[in-house]
Amino acid sequence: MYPLTGIIRPYAWGSRTAIAELQGRPTPAEGPEAELWLGAHPGDPSTVPGPDGPVDLIGLIAADPGGQLGDEVVRTFGARLPYLLKVLAAGAPLSLQAHPDADYAKVAYARQEADPDAPKNYTDAHHKPEMLVALTPFEALCGFRRPAVAAEVIGEFQIARLEPVVTALRAGDLAEAVRLLLTWPADDRNALIDEVVAAARAIPAGHEHADSFRLAIDLAAHYPGDPGVLVALLLNLVRLEPGEAIWMPAGNLHAYLNGLGVELMAASDNVLRGGLTPKRVDVDELLRVLRFEVLDDPLLPATPIEPGVDTWTVPVNDFALYRIELDGARPPVEVPAHGPRIILCTAGTVFAGQSEDGTPVELQPGTAAYVPAGAGAIKVAGTGRVFVAAVPV
Repeated sequence: MYPLTGIIRPYAWGSRTAIAELQGRPTPAEGPEAELWLGAHPGDPSTVPGPDGPVDLIGLIAADPGGQLGDEVVRTFGARLPYLLKVLAAGAPLSLQAHPDADYAKVAYARQEADPDAPKNYTDAHHKPEMLVALTPFEALCGFRRPAVAAEVIGEFQIARLEPVVTALRAGDLAEAVRLLLTWPADDRNALIDEVVAAARAIPAGHEHADSFRLAIDLAAHYPGDPGVLVALLLNLVRLEPGEAIWMPAGNLHAYLNGLGVELMAASDNVLRGGLTPKRVDVDELLRVLRFEVLDDPLLPATPIEPGVDTWTVPVNDFALYRIELDGARPPVEVPAHGPRIILCTAGTVFAGQSEDGTPVELQPGTAAYVPAGAGAIKVAGTGRVFVAAVPV
């Protein structure tokens, strides 16, 4: 197995403290640090030590797909690592977004590549389901709330020109409500969101939907004049405690608001945005991808495997995530996964498997190791916490 060096992406919404604090570096960082990528995604592949310097994980896998991934993974996914592990640090709200399912992504990408004039919505032919486990208190928008509740919230603003949106919501037509908001006349967006903020500020703090009104005020401060401020009010506002998780399947409209978490997803960068962003929003394509289903409970419960070892059940075969808590007193714990694995430490000091010189790889918070399929079973020991990404095929 190998020590793994990931790449930090400096998106503007990133925190200047969260990842640096996790890794024990001075804070604040020189600029925003949004995501630590750990994997073999072409956008920013991680590296391992080689005889002549760092070797990126894509090249390592390409040189020996069977030994690195295992024959079953190669048969199922081809010669590529099918997941991407991240540490995500939201210092400001991210865009509202959704991802296509596998069948649609394949067709849409092929159609786009065949037409040089087509909008460039897709970067690859793969789906991008994802899950996130909070490392700190974490806020997110995840999935549609009941439309009747959203109608109550937006109706409370008492803005006459929003009445068609309220009417659609009262009829249970989430698709029409989203379409109306995202196609709102551009020359009226600033005035509308200003009115929404003024109305939200005037509503008493003890109102049953006070959290939604505070959300609108906060989002408008980050994204003035963006109709995504109102689309956000159609979604569940989720507050995660450390260790709690959420699941974002294909077609789920979501946005991370603030906090630090471990995110695991299929290795794709297909993102369709629905607001809260200066980037292009393709409303028609987003409406094709979205699933207008109410999500009553966005939380994804953990499943204990043995004392100190948990996983989360997700309905895809691209990835599985395990969390292992080590107290220093128990014998080494075998990682409950085979195939290509990435081990990420988030607390304490953990020793994992063996490096090429026969010594265990020492992991500190914010550092990781890559385990090829050919390495076989791996044990971890020490005092701390690790997350393990794997392929469940």
